[in-house]
Amino acid sequence: MVKIKNEGIILEHSEDGFDNRAVLNPACVQKDGIIHMFYRGVKKSDMFSAIGYCQLENNKVVKRMDKPVIFPEYGYEKQGIEDPRIVFLDDTYYLFFTVYDGKNALIAYATSADLVNFTKHGVISPRITYAEAGSLFNSSKLKIREKYFMFESYIRHRQGENILLWEKDAFIFPKKINNKFALVHRILPGIQVIYFDDFKDLTDDYWRCYLKDLSEYVILDSVSRFESRNVGGGCPPIETKDGWLLIYHAVEDSRVGRVYHAGAALLDINDPTKIIARLKRPLFSPSQKWEKQGDVNNVVFPTGTVLKDGRLYIYYGAADKRIAAKSMDMEELLTELKKNKDNF
Repeated sequence: MVKIKNEGIILEHSEDGFDNRAVLNPACVQKDGIIHMFYRGVKKSDMFSAIGYCQLENNKVVKRMDKPVIFPEYGYEKQGIEDPRIVFLDDTYYLFFTVYDGKNALIAYATSADLVNFTKHGVISPRITYAEAGSLFNSSKLKIREKYFMFESYIRHRQGENILLWEKDAFIFPKKINNKFALVHRILPGIQVIYFDDFKDLTDDYWRCYLKDLSEYVILDSVSRFESRNVGGGCPPIETKDGWLLIYHAVEDSRVGRVYHAGAALLDINDPTKIIARLKRPLFSPSQKWEKQGDVNNVVFPTGTVLKDGRLYIYYGAADKRIAAKSMDMEELLTELKKNKDNF
């Protein structure tokens, strides 16, 4: 069993700013002993989101910007920029986030060399409707799980026939796999990966070819009770001696409604679609008051990690209201995972 320490609340919403409603779902990266945190901040007046920035030392905020560092500027993001993840690869920081125009949720990204100045590169999601995606699933060489069609039908029914394929929870591996970028993304209800040489490759035609063979690129589908609704990407993968450690989120349909948990899995270092091990139970679940009560109740949503002195710190959104953290011994977690090699 993994002993998990509750590090408590790390960041609360501001009194009067772009994040005066809520702060949640942070991206974290450590540099020169400082943790740089990029987080989703929600404004009370319109409920739109932007990306804020703060610095942590010993899990205490030592600097916080009063203005967002990434904010809506274009039509495709006019109603918010949400849920960032950050990855350092080849001397570049890649910041991924979800953009929302009031109807469609898509993946976009920005890059930086110094964690100060970011350049936006626009949307990389497929501009493909759910109706077209459903037909591409049907033409797949390998049978895709029935649950994918259920979500395709459910979202079209709620949002309309011309709704684009929703994409969230995206980030790249912090190392190229077979000399290619490996992008983790989420088409409900699972977690998938796509490989490419250059971000310019991600055209709609490229995505269409990929979607025909989607079943070959699934990293995780739900298998346990705590994942009964769906799973989604959490924190960018961490390379370990045993494989890629993926901390993800899982959604359970329960008697009290949806409950968001944190899960953990080990993936093959050369092929992340091969699962080495996977916890049968949540790594952690909503238990504290601030995790059970907020803008969305019963949510722990892990999005950032920092490894320090053999201890893994996981930063997460708590009840869509505030940011908190938990920590554990990394070797203890890997040992526990390896006891669960048959759970997939």
